[in-house]
Amino acid sequence: MSEKEKMLAGQLYDPSDAELSALRLNARLLCERFNLSSANKQEERIELLNQLLGRCGQNLYVEQTFNCDYGFNIELGEHFYANFGCVILDVAKVTFGNHCKLGPQVGIYTATHPTEPLSRLSGLEFAKPISIGNNCWIGGHAVINPGVTLGDNVVVASGSVVTKSFSNNFVIAGNPAKVIKAITQD
Repeated sequence: MSEKEKMLAGQLYDPSDAELSALRLNARLLCERFNLSSANKQEERIELLNQLLGRCGQNLYVEQTFNCDYGFNIELGEHFYANFGCVILDVAKVTFGNHCKLGPQVGIYTATHPTEPLSRLSGLEFAKPISIGNNCWIGGHAVINPGVTLGDNVVVASGSVVTKSFSNNFVIAGNPAKVIKAITQD
């Protein structure tokens, strides 16, 4: 298997691989162009996101700055909004449903490293995918860790660190995030 194939399969892989390094450079150059683009040129900005990301739904708006590792592993649903300073480490797939909003400085991290010291010293890493359901709101400075799935209608309070998955219709908060309340239609 190539290092890219290992990465996409969630196996330990070497991030210094030439193919992966070239893919990350391409993503950084597209992010740089996006982050330097004029807020008055929304069509140009959308085109850059379409070049960078794996899927872009209709009616999306991403504030500067936006940064990611590869881009092609990010799939955005319809009506997506990301506020200033969003970082998505998309070593594995990151999917968003429709009507998702991210507050400022949100970090979404699929990348992770071995916890055993000698393995970590090898430089190898791996990743776990992240899935965000429909109609989710992630507050400012929140962090979503590798392997997390959030169901529909989940609200993540500002500053939370989400280390495990949550099903539909919850407000979660804290470090680590826990359920604060269930969301009802009332």
